[in-house]
Amino acid sequence: MTSFRSLILPLLILTASIPAHAQDRRVPASQNELRLSYAPIVQRVTPAVVNVYAAKVIQNRNPLLDDPIFRRFFGVPGQQPEQMQRSLGSGVMVDASGLVVTNNHVIEGADQVKVSLADKREFEAEIVLKDTRTDLAVLRLKDAKEKFPTLEFANSDDLQVGDVVLAVGNPFGVGQTVTHGIVSALARTQVGITDYQFFIQTDAAINPGNSGGALVDMTGKLVGINTAIFSRSGGSQGIGFAIPANMVRVVVASAERGGKAVKRPWLGARLQAVTPEIAESLGLPRPTGALVVKVVPGSPAARAGLKASDLIVAVDGQTIDDPNGFGYRFATRPLGGTAQIEVRRGGKLMKLAVPLEVAPDTNRNEVVITARSPFQGAKVANISPAVADELHIDSEDGVVITELADDGTAAGVGFQKGDVILSVNGTKIDDTKTLQRVAGERSRLWRITVVRNGQQIHVTLGG
Repeated sequence: MTSFRSLILPLLILTASIPAHAQDRRVPASQNELRLSYAPIVQRVTPAVVNVYAAKVIQNRNPLLDDPIFRRFFGVPGQQPEQMQRSLGSGVMVDASGLVVTNNHVIEGADQVKVSLADKREFEAEIVLKDTRTDLAVLRLKDAKEKFPTLEFANSDDLQVGDVVLAVGNPFGVGQTVTHGIVSALARTQVGITDYQFFIQTDAAINPGNSGGALVDMTGKLVGINTAIFSRSGGSQGIGFAIPANMVRVVVASAERGGKAVKRPWLGARLQAVTPEIAESLGLPRPTGALVVKVVPGSPAARAGLKASDLIVAVDGQTIDDPNGFGYRFATRPLGGTAQIEVRRGGKLMKLAVPLEVAPDTNRNEVVITARSPFQGAKVANISPAVADELHIDSEDGVVITELADDGTAAGVGFQKGDVILSVNGTKIDDTKTLQRVAGERSRLWRITVVRNGQQIHVTLGG
């Protein structure tokens, strides 16, 4: 109701200031004017929008059941009860062979995924690719022996604020639903949902269950995947966010090539936003662009001649407002060839050709720590350029936590994804094998040095 009032109020103010005789009122001149409708677009789009059902088995863990004396005394069976946890979302058919794109958070951790088509038929689906950095996932229908209706990708860079869009999905599980609105804003970068923050904002009503559904333009092409809402009530308040189609296209293309992970260009430089103070010191009229703080030796940025204190202002002719904007523009460039990056250096503009290549990922050697220790349940990896890029870390020493089991000790004592372990009980941690060995040693006290968000922290934990 709030968004409706916000739309109607300016209209009331406007009409109040116009003389009555100037307000044109007329009866529709023909049957065609009465029939103006989005129905033709909806009829083309809805067969390609699907419902996604994901389920996973979780155990209701009672800590008392871990005690064998308690189980024997009370006669409680050792097997703990299981519960099926279900989630509901939407998806879009993007390939006639049965390829569906949805949000990763819809299917995360699922043991079973089903896809329901607009005609009510259901298919089991396998997860082809998951990309946590964009919160996108690609599914494939099992035992599909037909050609399915699909949506064509639009060039999301052509969108303008004020364009009319339709959102299609399954809100609250009530069934396929279509809502309409306009593009409220573009290039939203302060949302905090995914690594690549460059969202389309719309006031088309989006609610829980719409995640993974289609945002389409007036030609019926896919301009975005609906992903999140801003809400204090849990329902639509007129602020929804969609991942642009140009980013979705990159993820889908990786899945079509048979990849298990999305490969993107790697810059090899750390960037920061331009504050008003920095803008003033650089003589800029306003705070804009992405400031280079550090360049990794031997990286594409270094080979192109990019230097610390350079200000990136454009990529292939597209203006860059902040580091998030650069991250999106650069990540959607195809691998191979070069990207033309325009930088301001010493008051002069210059163009640099940056090679579009993936970050090296040698000797990652990921392992899960299972030994009884503060690290139990943590998956750790050696720090390669690819790992550092994925987790946004600068450290080249130690090993980094890449995942945490919800019921593991590491999560319980407060470790976080992205924490870099430098030393444990005086032993320098050079690689995952060293941490695995040290974690297996019995100790009453654990003295650990961690780097989190660039800050070194010394922690002491009881054994």
